[in-house]
Amino acid sequence: MKTEVYSWRLSADRKAELEEEARREGTSLSALLDRVTADWLAERRNGHSEDEAEQAAIRKRAMTAIGSVAGDDPTRAERAGELVREIIYQKHRKESNALARRFGRRTARRSD
Repeated sequence: MKTEVYSWRLSADRKAELEEEARREGTSLSALLDRVTADWLAERRNGHSEDEAEQAAIRKRAMTAIGSVAGDDPTRAERAGELVREIIYQKHRKESNALARRFGRRTARRSD
């Protein structure tokens, strides 16, 4: 027994399409909407929605990359800050040297 009411706003065109489909099927608009929502909910519960399929494809692609970073330095994670600073320093030095050459100045040198 149906006791709950739910309403929402939709365009006149969408409403006309739904009413036409209900007439074509020989059913009421209420029965059509009940069937459509029941089918949609069942599809979502069974994991057959397009979104679920898309998410599964994304997870599959991601899993191919997970764990693929390899290297010979077992302390790399512990030294991450040091390594990043060195990369930034080298980039800065390269840019400084390029500017120095452009303007005829001495190149930057590291003091350590």
